[in-house]
Amino acid sequence: MSIQKTAFITGITGQDGAYLAKLLLEKGYHVAGLVRRTSQSSHMAQRLEWLGIADSVELIDGDLGDISSLVRILQRLAPREVYNLAAQSFVATSWHQPILTANTTALGVVNVLEAIRMVAPESRFYQASSSEMYGLIQEPMQNELTPFYPRSPYAVAKLYGHWITVNYRESFGLHASSGILFNHESPLRGLEFVTRKVSDGVARIKLGMAGELRLGNIDAKRDWGHARDYVQAMWMMLQQEKADDYVIATGRTTTVRDMCRIAFAHVGLDMNAHVVVDPKLFRPAEVEVLLGSPAKAKEKFGWTPKTSLEDLITEMVDADMARLKPSSF
Repeated sequence: MSIQKTAFITGITGQDGAYLAKLLLEKGYHVAGLVRRTSQSSHMAQRLEWLGIADSVELIDGDLGDISSLVRILQRLAPREVYNLAAQSFVATSWHQPILTANTTALGVVNVLEAIRMVAPESRFYQASSSEMYGLIQEPMQNELTPFYPRSPYAVAKLYGHWITVNYRESFGLHASSGILFNHESPLRGLEFVTRKVSDGVARIKLGMAGELRLGNIDAKRDWGHARDYVQAMWMMLQQEKADDYVIATGRTTTVRDMCRIAFAHVGLDMNAHVVVDPKLFRPAEVEVLLGSPAKAKEKFGWTPKTSLEDLITEMVDADMARLKPSSF
């Protein structure tokens, strides 16, 4: 009889954490996740509930800023795999709360790594790096060797987390990998992110609950995939004999404008009649284009994205339509 594997996920109540938890449960893992108690704690498991797994995961109080809590958790769980997905993850907020972003998104990573080094050095570690680290792109298509040029406090913090993961792998021999994930979305995405802002806005306009959708730079280009596909890559990285860093992307870039066109067309509306470009929503330093090459991940462990942008956007719009219809309350 085999011993059940345990996985520990920080950020388990976020989009990626919820999809990853579902994947790991389906693979027979015991899944535990870190949660920080707040005044909104009664709502923290909404994504897990939406996926039907809230009662199947173990939620443990702790904080990335409190290494003692991380040490105690790792001592008790002795997890085979640790996935660090927790962060202050909204780019726009990072200009207004740069210190909070640094403490969570940067220093939180080294706290987890140090706790692993101290009490669970056999655990395999995954760090959620970000395509935002490329920022002012140095190559038309970004891969693992493309130089970084972060353009926001969030991206700078992510870059620290990325390099400290490399350093702990090389300094202490930890099985520590980073996934440089390009934009990945789903119906579980927060409303502050542009894709969900669009899908929610389209649903509200279609249902007669709103008349316009205000957006910033709709000519910015992003490489968008589905979070459900991307968490599969996270797991696959930690099954490799040797730890490494991988770009996870679709290899296709699309403007926010075209993404809006897909969403509005799905419900039979013309985006030009409803989208308002608001200069106040532009970033202080814009990342104009992101386009990732997933060639290494495909070569090393056979990962390829399964969901097209069109299918992703229509799934999100349909989910928001279902949420907002009066019968859903």
